[in-house]
Amino acid sequence: MEQEKKNFHDKYYKILLLIPVALIILSLISMVIFYSNTGDFINKDISLTGGTSATIYEKISPSQIKEDLQDKLLEVNTRAIYDIITREQKAVIIETTTEGEETKEVLEDYLGYKLTSENSSIEFTGSTLSESFYKQLLIAILIAFVFMGIVVFIIFRTFVPSTAVILSAFADILMTLALVNILGMKMSTAGIVAFLMLIGYSVDTDILLTTRILKRQDGSLNKRIFGAFKTGMTMTLTSLFAIVFALVVVKSFSIVLTQIFTILAIGLGFDILNTWITNVSILKWYVEYKEKK
Repeated sequence: MEQEKKNFHDKYYKILLLIPVALIILSLISMVIFYSNTGDFINKDISLTGGTSATIYEKISPSQIKEDLQDKLLEVNTRAIYDIITREQKAVIIETTTEGEETKEVLEDYLGYKLTSENSSIEFTGSTLSESFYKQLLIAILIAFVFMGIVVFIIFRTFVPSTAVILSAFADILMTLALVNILGMKMSTAGIVAFLMLIGYSVDTDILLTTRILKRQDGSLNKRIFGAFKTGMTMTLTSLFAIVFALVVVKSFSIVLTQIFTILAIGLGFDILNTWITNVSILKWYVEYKEKK
């Protein structure tokens, strides 16, 4: 059975490479369309665009308050917060691009009582500060990616394997970002940080795979690949199951953690594809070419 799998992979690994190539092309097309429609590569929330976030410690229907206030506040989004144990609603969060004082007045008029620190929490972030923070986060991601590429080239000192690792990490981020946009997720500062974390998650299995194939000589090429696959999949699935479990737990009470875990779960899913099809196919093609020379 194992020999049949190896024969299948030997015969079709170059064809399998077309799957991630097609996904990369579709992701790029999706990002171009999204940028042409929005003028940006992500759908930003008020932490990146500026606006007001008001938390009301009362059992109010998020959908009802959104419907009632959408003509009085700009770009209203609402969500409920629940107790992690009892699952009882504890508060509702209203986000809007309207300034803080105006938002407070509208909410007080709607609720029929004065908002204080005891029954609410209101935070306003200016657009200039949010835009500056957004640019700094993008620069941080770019720097992290560049340094990751430098470290990979230092470790392997060979163009094709190093490029394959970087390409796989880039594909993870690109595909994840495209899917996040398709799902309509509004990206916060936490979401940007999640992409920073995803860079680390993306390269660990790629480095494991590349090290096993290039730096070890015990066994055949297929044996080294399948050995790396068993170890790498154990690592990735362990992380993925832990993240999915955490996502289920925090989904009802923390939008920040929910966004981080959602992005990481999507990214790890694509990492399985890009490590064990994209990177494996490129490395196998490269090693077989060198052996024929």
